[in-house]
Amino acid sequence: MFEELTNGDSFIHGLDPRGKLIVVFLFSIVVAAADRFQVLLGSLTLGLLIVLTAKVPARKLIKRLIPVNMLILFLWLFLPFTFGGEPLFFMGPLAVTREGVFYATRISIKSNAMMLMLIALVASTPIFFMGHAMHQLKIPNKIVHLFFFTYRYIHAIYREYLRLKNSIKIRGFIPKTDLHTYKTFAYMVGMLLVRSFDRAHRVHNAMLCRGFKGDLYSLKKFSFKTNDVVSIIFMMAMIVIMGVMEWA
Repeated sequence: MFEELTNGDSFIHGLDPRGKLIVVFLFSIVVAAADRFQVLLGSLTLGLLIVLTAKVPARKLIKRLIPVNMLILFLWLFLPFTFGGEPLFFMGPLAVTREGVFYATRISIKSNAMMLMLIALVASTPIFFMGHAMHQLKIPNKIVHLFFFTYRYIHAIYREYLRLKNSIKIRGFIPKTDLHTYKTFAYMVGMLLVRSFDRAHRVHNAMLCRGFKGDLYSLKKFSFKTNDVVSIIFMMAMIVIMGVMEWA
């Protein structure tokens, strides 16, 4: 479900996950704070180059970009009309402002640039390697544990949801736009939350019985190689250049 892009053999796949996390974090901060179109277009171009280097299939790339751009499309339906500024043209009684169009364009470029970098660097790394990399980067243990267990048990919760869904179908439930349908879905969500809490309690007790004390162990030892050092230096240089272009 989440590791469709981890089986590649590209240069990006072989990089140390700790370096990937650092680069994505710094890149996202600079892009989110940037305002100049030259910097934003440069970040989008850099994201495309990294995606091409990672050899991400076009179909899988588009599949992951569609949800983000659907939200952006929703913003395009409102921002140009509600953001104050100089009118570009009128659509009936509504004015499309220059500042609103520029603001929506900036959001579109920023979102796609960060998503491209996330897809190329983070999605190309196995989940468990990513979790251990977070642990070695001194990210708080509670966040790392939450990351691990969310991935591990989201499949179990989804199976429980399918079981509840099938059970109400067997009882002849047909969803409609009425109060009975809303109550049924509310009961199903409530039951899912209750069973998820019960599963979490049982898993926690089972881990305590096995002597779990909050420590994480990995069979793979991470080490920075020449490729990792060169890649980090290159990406840090690009990030610094974007920062200089934005704030110098």
